[in-house]
Amino acid sequence: MEAMADRKFDDTSSPSFEADDPTAAPIGYHDADVFGREEDHQIQYKTLSWQFVAVLMIAEIVSNGMLSLPSSLAVVGLVPGLVLIIFLGVFALFTSWLLIQFKLRHPEVHNMGDAGYILAGPIGREVLAFGTIVFAVFATGGQLLAGQIALGVLSSNKLCLMLYTGIFAIPTLLFALPRTLDRLSWLSVVSVVCIIVAAVVGMIGAGLHPVEGWREQFSVTVETDFVTAFISITNPVFAYAGHFMFFILISEMRRPNDAMKAAYTLQIGATTFYALFAAITYIYLGPDVASPSFTSLPLKWSKAAYAIAIPNFLMAGSLYSHTAAKLLFIRFFRRSRHLHEHTVIGWGVWIFLIVLMNAAAFVLAIGVPIFNYLIGIAASLFASWYTYGIAGAFWLYDSWVDKGRFEAWKRRWVMCGLSWLTLVAGAFICVAGMYVIVKQIVDVYASGEVSEPFSCG
Repeated sequence: MEAMADRKFDDTSSPSFEADDPTAAPIGYHDADVFGREEDHQIQYKTLSWQFVAVLMIAEIVSNGMLSLPSSLAVVGLVPGLVLIIFLGVFALFTSWLLIQFKLRHPEVHNMGDAGYILAGPIGREVLAFGTIVFAVFATGGQLLAGQIALGVLSSNKLCLMLYTGIFAIPTLLFALPRTLDRLSWLSVVSVVCIIVAAVVGMIGAGLHPVEGWREQFSVTVETDFVTAFISITNPVFAYAGHFMFFILISEMRRPNDAMKAAYTLQIGATTFYALFAAITYIYLGPDVASPSFTSLPLKWSKAAYAIAIPNFLMAGSLYSHTAAKLLFIRFFRRSRHLHEHTVIGWGVWIFLIVLMNAAAFVLAIGVPIFNYLIGIAASLFASWYTYGIAGAFWLYDSWVDKGRFEAWKRRWVMCGLSWLTLVAGAFICVAGMYVIVKQIVDVYASGEVSEPFSCG
């Protein structure tokens, strides 16, 4: 592990199956990556096609974050909001390409922690690995809260909210238990279908039951202050926040060179869907549309939309907790037999990590009154970098180290400029997002709206 930054995979010879299929991966990739060659292993990780990786990406990213987008349009207006959603989607596609190129050049990278080691040594590894785990656990908690809201709506809030969260946490934990992502991919197909159908139901419900005078209710543009306006930026930023999982997903692909196909499918599909859902819902439900937007629908339509969306909330939470557990599991057992064999130690540690991550998410979700705001802080600190900022650093590093330092930057000045702008954008989203979230926390405490820990309200 300590030699990771200096390790180079052999590009002078081609293993037989790579020679037969030169598009599967760079030559020598499968000798250098974390799982190695798996032909004789009991547990084989590198089994995913790009189609299933695309499904896993969509299941993870297109989830409860989408339901906050109509309220973003209510803050800044229809046109600025749509421009923002589309711009951030295109930007996320660009950073996806940067991440994938870095992964293909550094097959030993399994997660953001490994990438951090290449960029900044042990400190970089620990910071980016810690951030990945924290954000994944908080995102799992966010999905538990989404499930809590859904179950509460379906049952007319007849039970304590903590109980709804506990009910939802059990299948979230169970779905995260498979060791390999291919076992989650078929469940993710159901997840993707459910969130698409739920969103369509939500749009139909909004169209059939619009607010009174809806044609005059929505605004093309809205004048607002910086803090309020930036909230409309953070919502779509966090709705695209799934890049921290990309290295882990690509590591389990049969043909890593196909990863960009999955990224195109994700980003084009998500951007189009987000824009349509946000615009239609906002136009019909008006400036008072809630976040999550399903809550603003008539009760029957709200219940239908939430019921259909529940499998998506479950799978997204399972994927997040699986990611946090797998980062640590690979850290413990990289290149050991416990990684690829059905050993008591291997399975015992894996189950313990899954339970630990889900338990942490559950306790945070029910025990911290301002947990929704803490999710925003975690997203500002880490998702802003994982989705946008740090991708620029990957390109700058590879160009500096492998292609001639300043001369390489000068020769490819357009890419160099875009990479620096990506870093600046990540820093801006991080700092401004933190400012906005902290101000919201101060305001909510000042208003006395904070509930007690572990309360049913």
